[in-house]
Amino acid sequence: MATYDDYEGVFWTVQALRMYHAEVMDQVEIIVIDNNPDGDHGKEVRRFFEGYDTDSGLFTQGNVPNGRYIPFTEYQSAFVKGQVFEEAQTDFVLCLDCHVFLVPGALEKLISYYEAFPKTKDLIQGPLIHDNLVDHFTHLEPEWNDQFFGNWGCANELMAKGDPFEIPMNGCGLFSCVKENWVGFNPAFRGFGGEEWYIQEKFRKHGGRALCLPFLQWMHRFQRMDTPEYTSDMYDRIRNFLIGWMELYENKEHAGVQSIVENYIKYGYSEEKIKGFLDTFPDNYLS
Repeated sequence: MATYDDYEGVFWTVQALRMYHAEVMDQVEIIVIDNNPDGDHGKEVRRFFEGYDTDSGLFTQGNVPNGRYIPFTEYQSAFVKGQVFEEAQTDFVLCLDCHVFLVPGALEKLISYYEAFPKTKDLIQGPLIHDNLVDHFTHLEPEWNDQFFGNWGCANELMAKGDPFEIPMNGCGLFSCVKENWVGFNPAFRGFGGEEWYIQEKFRKHGGRALCLPFLQWMHRFQRMDTPEYTSDMYDRIRNFLIGWMELYENKEHAGVQSIVENYIKYGYSEEKIKGFLDTFPDNYLS
């Protein structure tokens, strides 16, 4: 997982993994990539992972013996999560937001799935559980929904069958793949937003699929009572969309690329600035 000023999220996600998935913890390495290690939250995350001896002032063995704390300060962005795949020492990687819970048994079943399909090129995702613990979203439909691309949906009949099924896209609070088959986020991405659809399409372009595994159910904390001190700029999101879709389609006139421009102009964002992003291509969309 990657984190930025979310000690509580890291703590609860890691401890839930260790307590409720104890049967596979001897097969798991837990990595946290900290995008603000010098902040108060970052210091507590490091202390949690690495321990701290107040007498010597040295970090010692921490609370997560199978964990690694990795500071990352090259840039600030949600796409720091891609560093998880660079740092992982395992053949299979599961990337979670640092405020996600997995249902009991999900991790063990995911390991078994990879044992059955160790070379799969697919992007693995799972159903998002509602806060009522009853309903689910299995995927996103690829269409504009206000300033977000994707409308939540649930394939109830496919969920009930229990077999993996293809989806167009899903939220990226949880995703997984074979490490050697990770296709990567565009290195020019910054800020937040734009990864959904892009990453699923990129896996498809590399011969894989986007799959929903019904057993891989996850809950995401969406609300926060405190606000991290980072800048969230909608123009970063727009720029990410343009970079990602230009990487996929390599055509400024592609209907999808033009839909980005049209959608955000409709909501009052600067046409000149948005089209200015396109003027910098093709140099900044190649990964």
